[in-house]
Amino acid sequence: MKLDAIDLRILDAVQRDGRITKVALAEEVGLSPTPCWMRLRKLEKAGIISGYHARVAVRRVAPVASVMMEVTLENHRQADFDRFERAVAAIPEIVACWSVGGGVDYILKIMAADIDAYQRLVDGLLDRQIGIARYFTYIVTKTVKEETALPLTALLSAPEPANGQ
Repeated sequence: MKLDAIDLRILDAVQRDGRITKVALAEEVGLSPTPCWMRLRKLEKAGIISGYHARVAVRRVAPVASVMMEVTLENHRQADFDRFERAVAAIPEIVACWSVGGGVDYILKIMAADIDAYQRLVDGLLDRQIGIARYFTYIVTKTVKEETALPLTALLSAPEPANGQ
């Protein structure tokens, strides 16, 4: 689906405020409510807008340990990756997992009640024998920046490579 400037303004607006009213959204993007709502529905149906979420300030609810974890698997067959990814998907404390290129296979973001809870989670992963060869733990001591909104305008306005490059 090709996006135009109005679509991008709609996406920017709903990223900042998923609870924005139809009228306020239409005003912000410069359309009347009905065409704006139709565009929003089209973006949802195309899967470009995949959901609406609340950002919870978890540390106001309970103390929590945020941990980043690098994982390298013993073997690199598709079945090994699939087994690891299925195990990770089933653990709620693992809130993000990225398969990466370079010196490690995965980077995980884990939210645990405390460091002991994190270590119990790791021990459980190791006990399940899902192919972890080694892992490194990084305790988050301070969140400097954590954006949920994507910089769509910057991403979509990147210059295209010249021919042959």
